Amino acid sequence: MFVPNPYRPGAGETPTYLAGRDKTLEEGEKILTTISYGYPARSEIFYGLRGVGKTVLLNRLMDIGIERGIVSESIEIENRSKSFQSELALKVYKLMAQLSRTKQLEAYMIRALGILKAFSLKYSNDGFTTEISVDPVQGIANTGNISNDISELFLALGSVAKHQKKGVAIFIDEMQILRVADMEALFVAIHRVNQKGYPLVLFGAGLPKIIKIAGRVKSYAERLFLFVKIGSLDKESAALALTKPAEGLGISYTPDAINEVLRITEGYPYFLQEYGSQIWDLKQDNTITLGTVKAAYREFESRIDESFFRVRYEKATHRELEFMLAMVKTGALPCTIRQVANILHVKLQSISVLRAQLIHKGFIYDSSRGEIDFTVPQFGEYLKRVSYPHG
Repeated sequence: MFVPNPYRPGAGETPTYLAGRDKTLEEGEKILTTISYGYPARSEIFYGLRGVGKTVLLNRLMDIGIERGIVSESIEIENRSKSFQSELALKVYKLMAQLSRTKQLEAYMIRALGILKAFSLKYSNDGFTTEISVDPVQGIANTGNISNDISELFLALGSVAKHQKKGVAIFIDEMQILRVADMEALFVAIHRVNQKGYPLVLFGAGLPKIIKIAGRVKSYAERLFLFVKIGSLDKESAALALTKPAEGLGISYTPDAINEVLRITEGYPYFLQEYGSQIWDLKQDNTITLGTVKAAYREFESRIDESFFRVRYEKATHRELEFMLAMVKTGALPCTIRQVANILHVKLQSISVLRAQLIHKGFIYDSSRGEIDFTVPQFGEYLKRVSYPHG
């Protein structure tokens, strides 16, 4: 009889069993509950490596918010060439539409829609402004000063939310891609919303470098947002992430099989889902043994190489790859740029631009100790595999 594969290794897909994130979700639920009563709350940003489940958390919290009557919209920042202002205008339009589902618009709603229309005419190229059947309010959110204009847009939205006794939550993924001017404007807007006591919050997610970017953009960022590090799962949680989906279908793992999976994946959620998926396809009966786990390893490695590592590897230039391979050769990560320079036999200053390029592209990040590491778990091992295929 066919039994479906319970593991979900896709990008941002919610696993069958979300392990080890209870405390994080509880904190997010408190924020959502607070704004559902019409009170202001502190916004939150998740940061961590690729594949640790930041997007999953955003999606889960958005679902929880919708269940509690929170008016919600999400944005994924794809690249800097796409207009963030245009995307934001569209999402605020949809939020306003949800908040204005009454037969007669109140004066505050008409004014808010007028502010939105003026902002949209200034920044949007999507053409949806024709749907807004009120006159634009000039000189408030269409001044050309993006910090002012997004602030006024959020204040208008927050005012409507407060009048309607509704909470509003905006979810933004891949925040580290935002242009500095857009991020600064977003922070200023949230700051103004908080000062006015409006029930509007932002949940964001990004790579580790978002911490430093945020600090440089606005000194008050650490007070404005709750920054939450999302990392690999501890041993107990990782074991549950692996075994619980299988248990629901009557399948169990032997202890040595579990330990082997945890050793190889190091508790990274995406790797656990991918390895579990490959193991599932090879299982012979209701008990998964160490032999099955080892037999599935080659396909697991092939899958993560092709779907997780290679797409990033191919975006790097030859010199960038040399830099990253030198990082691996230091022997232990994180490492310093001086160690990399020594291995490459070059002066420190000559590779500073390369380091900056790799950080900008999202390959590496600066740790708090002034060291560098990869944003993708086990990327160093992948580099060794492709650089030295015969060991």
